[in-house]
Amino acid sequence: MSAQSATVITVEAIVNAPAEKVWELWNNPDHITKWNSASPDWHTPWAKNDLRVGGTLTARMEAKDGSFGFDFAGVYDAVTANEYIEYTLGDGRKVKISFTAEGTATKITESFDAESENPVEMQQMGWQAILDSFKNYAEAI
Repeated sequence: MSAQSATVITVEAIVNAPAEKVWELWNNPDHITKWNSASPDWHTPWAKNDLRVGGTLTARMEAKDGSFGFDFAGVYDAVTANEYIEYTLGDGRKVKISFTAEGTATKITESFDAESENPVEMQQMGWQAILDSFKNYAEAI
C-alpha cells in the first residue's frame, strides 16, 4: 500500500469568524476539547499545545463509552500566527493547515498524508467531520 501512504487528503471549510478568533479557538487547549471530535459519541477529554516550531500538540481522543481511545500527537515544523501551521505526526505523516482571511470569514484548508490502515474516503470523512465540528463551534461562540 505504498501508493496510499503517499496520498495527500485535503479538507476545507469557510468559518464565519475573523482569522485571529479562528486561530485562538483552533490552538487553545481549552477550546480544542470542545470541538475536536468527528461525531457526538467521541470527545477530547484533554489537550496540550506548545504552538512553536519544535513544540508539540497532543490531544486525547476517546469514544465517550470508553471502548476506544488514542493520543493524537505531532511536532510543529512551521508556525505563522493567524496564517499557517505545519506539523509531523508520530508516524512521520505531515499535516499542513492554512488559515486565509476572506473578508470577515476565514478559509481553513487542511492537507494531510493518508495513513495505510483505513480507506482514504474514511479518513477524509473523519477529518472533514472534525473540521465541520470546529466551524460549528467557532460560529456559535
